[in-house]
Amino acid sequence: MTTRNAALFSTVVNWDELPVTQVRPGVRRRVYATDEMMICHHELDVGMTLNPHRHEDFDQLVHIAEGRANYYVDGVAHDMRAGSFLLVPRGSEHYVEPTEAPCVNIDFFVPPRADLLP
Repeated sequence: MTTRNAALFSTVVNWDELPVTQVRPGVRRRVYATDEMMICHHELDVGMTLNPHRHEDFDQLVHIAEGRANYYVDGVAHDMRAGSFLLVPRGSEHYVEPTEAPCVNIDFFVPPRADLLP
C-alpha cells in the first residue's frame, strides 16, 4: 500500500498561483503533481519551436483548453480545438503545433513524470 499525502486532499489549487517555468521560447509550463499523477499546464505561442519526442514509460492524455493546435502522433496531424482530448500511447513520437492563440495545452501523466518533479 502506498502512502498518500493527506495535505493534498481538500486543498484548492489555482493555476495562476503555481510557479511558471519558461521551457523554451514560446512555451511556459506550470506543474501540479501528487504521488500518483501529474498535470502540466502549458501556454503555447503560435510559431514556437516544435519539439518532437517520445516517452517509453507512460501514456499521455492531452487536452486543449484554449485555442487550436495540430497535435502530431507518429507523423499524423490531429486538429484539436478548445475542449478536445487525445490519448498519446507510450513510445509514440508526438508534438504540438499551436495554430490559434492563446493556446493552452494541459497534459495528464499517470504515473508522474520524474523529469518534471521538483
